[in-house]
Amino acid sequence: MRRPTMTHPGSPPRVHHPLFARFYARFSASADTRGGLGALRTELLAGLSGRVVEIGAGNGLNFAHYPAGVTEVVAVEPESHLRRLAEEAARRAPVPVTVLPGTAEALPGPDGSFDAAVASLVLCTVRDVPAALAEARRVLRPGGELRFFEHGAADTPGLARVQRGLDRTVWPLLFGGCHTSRTPLAAIEAAGFGLVSYRSFDVPERGPRLPSSPCVLGTARR
Repeated sequence: MRRPTMTHPGSPPRVHHPLFARFYARFSASADTRGGLGALRTELLAGLSGRVVEIGAGNGLNFAHYPAGVTEVVAVEPESHLRRLAEEAARRAPVPVTVLPGTAEALPGPDGSFDAAVASLVLCTVRDVPAALAEARRVLRPGGELRFFEHGAADTPGLARVQRGLDRTVWPLLFGGCHTSRTPLAAIEAAGFGLVSYRSFDVPERGPRLPSSPCVLGTARR
């Protein structure tokens, strides 16, 4: 199948987290099968069609869940180890997937060239959230969808204080630049998207509430 020619907005900044990338690759696969994340990925992507850009694809765990109506996925991943794993996952995917190096702040493709954008557990790590969401909005056609599954700030004062303390100290160093206290819904609205629907929940649903537990999954529209 012939792929469309993609434009590349310069060389992406270097993102190199070799230890975390290997940890994440193992942990995320287990979380999908044993922790219920696989079902959440299916929910996130249900009903998508046309051309999709996936921002920060990691090791490509979303790829197996894209529905048949998707004609192409262009997946961007800056970390080299995770990108190699994503390329392997792309070969097994039920829809055509192209994996490219790059960051959320500089997406490939001209304005309005995608029907949907997917942000899955990535806004916590990007260096510039407003720039990343502005890029997602740029490459979406008018009326295009942003599907998001993100963790963020807790709705209880105690855990919120813990999150802010961890974000100022060890958490980003240990977890590949991740921040636990960001507010994805507010950031999505501030970028000019209209929220369509979303639901909030904890991962895991049972057991201790971790700094990364508060999650939101939903749809916004350009």
